[in-house]
Amino acid sequence: MSDALTPHGDPGASAGGHTIAIHGNSHRVRVIHGGVTMADTQAGLTLTETGLPDVFYFPREHVNMARLERSTHTSHCPFKGDASYFHLRTEDGLIENAVWSYETPFEQAEQIKGYLAFYASRVDRIDQTS
Repeated sequence: MSDALTPHGDPGASAGGHTIAIHGNSHRVRVIHGGVTMADTQAGLTLTETGLPDVFYFPREHVNMARLERSTHTSHCPFKGDASYFHLRTEDGLIENAVWSYETPFEQAEQIKGYLAFYASRVDRIDQTS
C-alpha cells in the first residue's frame, strides 16, 4: 500500500512519544472540488497526531453523501483502528479513496467515530475560515 493511502502515518511507528489529540473545531471548514462544495461544517473536529499535519473530520450530516461511493479499501492504524474508504464522485469521474472514516475506532480516538476526513491532496481545497 502506498503512503498516499495511509491517513495514519507509519503503521510500524512506536507508541512511545506518539500522541493523538482531538479537539472540537467551531471554525467553518469546507471541502471544495471542481467548484462543488463536498463538505461544509462549523461542527467538525481537528485531529493532531505526532509527525503528521492536522486532519479535519466532518460530521456525516455536513458532507454531501450523494457524492461518496463506498470503497472496498481499508487500512489499519495502530493508534486509531481500522479505516474504511469512500471514492468521491465528481463531474470528471471518481477520485478513488479520497475520503476515509473510522467506524469503530480505538478508545483513544472514539470522538472521530463515523466522522469523515478528506485527503487534502485529492481535492482542490480544504478551507478553514473564522
